[in-house]
Amino acid sequence: MTELGEAFNRYGFVVEKTANKLQIRLAVEELYGVKVAEVNTMRYPGKRKQRFTKSGVSVGKTPSYKKAIVTLAEGEVIDFYSNI
Repeated sequence: MTELGEAFNRYGFVVEKTANKLQIRLAVEELYGVKVAEVNTMRYPGKRKQRFTKSGVSVGKTPSYKKAIVTLAEGEVIDFYSNI
């Protein structure tokens, strides 16, 4: 995401699974005070994991999540490190 941010002015966020593109656009514009040109979303399913331990096989699942790639308008920049 660092390379995309520098080269194409794109930033990645993990968002709520039920959020749509319009809600993501409004949230980013309100939080960071920038103009959003485009929003792309991806849904990642949880994966089943298992490991073998002394007491037997331990089975679990990683959580599913949704990721948004936000492209900003030309000339706009999000500075994540300004508050540090």
